Amino acid sequence: MTHDPSDTFVHVRGASEHNLRDVDVDIPRDAMVAFTGVSGSGKSSLAFGTLYAEAQRRYFESVAPYARRLLQQVGAPHVQEITGLPPAVALQQRRGAPSSRSTVGTITTLSNLLRMLYSRAGTYPSGAAHLAAEAFSPNTAAGACLRCHGLGVVHDVAEDLLVPDPSLSIREGAIAAWPGAWQGANLRSIVSGLDIDIEKPWGRLRKKDRDWLLYTDEQPSVLIKPQRDRVDHGYYGKFWSARKHVMHVLADSTSERMRERALRFVRSVPCPECLGSGLRPEALAVTVAGWSIAEINAMSFAEVVAVLRPVAELPQETNEVAVRICADLVARIEVLLDLGLGYLSLGRSSTTLSPGEAQRLRIATQLRSGLFGVVYVLDEPSAGLHPADAEPLLDVLARLKASGNTLFVVEHDMDVVRRADWVIDIGPDAGEGGGRVLYSGPVAGLEAIEESATSRYLFGRAEPLDHTPRAPHGHLHLRGVSRHNLTDVSVDIPLCVLTAVTGVSGSGKSTLVTQVLAELVRCHLGLAPEDPDQADLEVDVEDASGLESFDRLVLVDQRPIGRTPRSNLATYTGMFDAVRKLYAATDEAKARGYGAGRFSFNVAEGRCETCQGEGFVAVELLFLPGTYAACPTCHGSRYNAETLEVTYEGKTVADVLSMTVDDAARFLADVPAASRSLETLREVGLGYLRLGQPATELSGGEAQRIKLATELQRARRGHALYLLDEPTAGLHPADIALLLRQLHLLVDAGNTVVLVEHDLDTIATADWVIDLGPGGGDAGGRVVAAGTPTDVASAAGSATAPYLARRLARRPRADSSARSRASSAATAHRPTSATSPTAR
Repeated sequence: MTHDPSDTFVHVRGASEHNLRDVDVDIPRDAMVAFTGVSGSGKSSLAFGTLYAEAQRRYFESVAPYARRLLQQVGAPHVQEITGLPPAVALQQRRGAPSSRSTVGTITTLSNLLRMLYSRAGTYPSGAAHLAAEAFSPNTAAGACLRCHGLGVVHDVAEDLLVPDPSLSIREGAIAAWPGAWQGANLRSIVSGLDIDIEKPWGRLRKKDRDWLLYTDEQPSVLIKPQRDRVDHGYYGKFWSARKHVMHVLADSTSERMRERALRFVRSVPCPECLGSGLRPEALAVTVAGWSIAEINAMSFAEVVAVLRPVAELPQETNEVAVRICADLVARIEVLLDLGLGYLSLGRSSTTLSPGEAQRLRIATQLRSGLFGVVYVLDEPSAGLHPADAEPLLDVLARLKASGNTLFVVEHDMDVVRRADWVIDIGPDAGEGGGRVLYSGPVAGLEAIEESATSRYLFGRAEPLDHTPRAPHGHLHLRGVSRHNLTDVSVDIPLCVLTAVTGVSGSGKSTLVTQVLAELVRCHLGLAPEDPDQADLEVDVEDASGLESFDRLVLVDQRPIGRTPRSNLATYTGMFDAVRKLYAATDEAKARGYGAGRFSFNVAEGRCETCQGEGFVAVELLFLPGTYAACPTCHGSRYNAETLEVTYEGKTVADVLSMTVDDAARFLADVPAASRSLETLREVGLGYLRLGQPATELSGGEAQRIKLATELQRARRGHALYLLDEPTAGLHPADIALLLRQLHLLVDAGNTVVLVEHDLDTIATADWVIDLGPGGGDAGGRVVAAGTPTDVASAAGSATAPYLARRLARRPRADSSARSRASSAATAHRPTSATSPTAR
């Protein structure tokens, strides 16, 4: 295949990845190209599944076989031909890396520069040996603290966990961490033999004795005399302190039950040797501008620039190495400040970052990489961003383009689409109703495309949702809230209305809603913490009243609905139980003696034994990376041949799993238990998903809407508090209209909905807004404004106010009905599986 160098377009012919319908499209290079369309229309299939996948495949083709083994190769896309495609870099929305050793510093590579600075230009104590750069990294053998191995935390017991009730005596079981039954009685006898009173309440024992019983490493043997009720002959018993017993169980026990019990008495605490830095003392003794590397790692980016800029501005002859490295660090960090990330620190774990934060860090890193002639494929770079944060992001993207690169941006934010040079709109609907290129050209030309949902929102033809704010029925009063950057915050949350909590990234929204508020209500209802890591965190609130208003708590976040491909939409919602019972009730299944379990791909009797019900098998290739292929026995159906001989209305159970929600809703319309679940999934805009689609392939937004739909299908009872974290992230405006209708219906049913939100249409239709800020990190954590959307839009000092004011200026006539508009919008944009003729 030859390519004309004067041709400035990428030519795609016959793209059929996922739901794309033999798509032909020409895409300009050296431009910012926006890929738009409703959720599930095929945007990502074209941008990532076809264009990026082909660019990556070509790169792998060019490297040596040995190198290919070391790289994760994606499969070849389903496309006839692509010409004019340069090398590509993908910047996708991903959750933080699972490694506890991955930090903001490692993602941005700033840590490498900082370690070089301390090694080459740091101030060493008198007589100290020079340290190599790796000695300043907790992830190397040379630098890791010997106590915590560089993690910065150690797992240790705590007295309040070992002895939860100090009013009990040892005989009454004060030391809860000790084993029960005979072993516990044995330890009590040993303690009694050591002349420690086992009848006295724990709190009245001498502190010296208490500490010894809990923490000593000594293991004296004590003669236990015959006891009429327990032992008929004397023996020597060996003492175990509570700590030694717990650590022994965790280190040596093969019993999962015993290990789980032992973990109840352990808490993660900062390492006492390195004070949480993960570094050895000799590295911590080296300073730059009077600060150790651990102190710099703990500072916000804004503070780091303030410390290093004076060094960077010194005359070079003072210390050339220090000046040059500090100047480079300051220049790189200033890009992050421009992106609104000044509140982050180098040492912050990547597992705590939102997908939007992680993607902006990677974008900033690419800006300094100096690459040109590259295609950057970005996945919704504005997702999870406040409008004030999106503007500098667009400036950074413009700088990437100005450096001679091409930007392919999958995007739902209409303000970002307006800044593009070219738009490719896929649709018109989701799933089988999409997959066609409705328009490819300059942005202005999309206005003429009537069937495009994007066109209606981009050019103002879609009537904005609006309504008169409801009056609350009481309030939840929180006083003196302190957590992360929230310091002594007081806030009133109205009941039986929809409240949007707003503010720039890092202002404290998620801390207030999904942590503090969730933990307070969970504690009031007597529920266990959803996140075990949060179990030991105290909620620092001086006073909370109104918690008794809630009977239930529903926290709907964007965490995956399952960690393995065995978990899917059908199994998570519980709908698959009804399907399996339906097949078990057929005459054929009864005649064969098949129960409902036979129709589960997780049960040995019904699943394909070749792939163990996975539907695919791993293929090991000599000198090449392993890959996956459809199972040669079941061809991806997951079931054995006997199970697939049972049909309902001519379809096997595997056929049902391959159906979209829309198709299954029609097929199972007469099965109430399944139909109710499927209709709810359609109502939140997920009609395009396949029932058997693995949980690992779902986006965070899709996972969140599945959780919401699962909750909506349950019978209503009592007054529930619904907490949602950016539920509109990654949604097309047409899909947001669907979601808003469901959220308002929850409030109409007598519930309270509180959501963290950046989307202005959603904020404008809230009953109440609580705006945090004014900035992020230390510059945030305060209530800047609270009131109706109109009130907040006119608040001084609010970063949200000017954007909300512009949105409210577009509001429709005051006499129009919000609920009817939401309903009509939902009907107009509900995904369908109607087949449309292919348009190229």
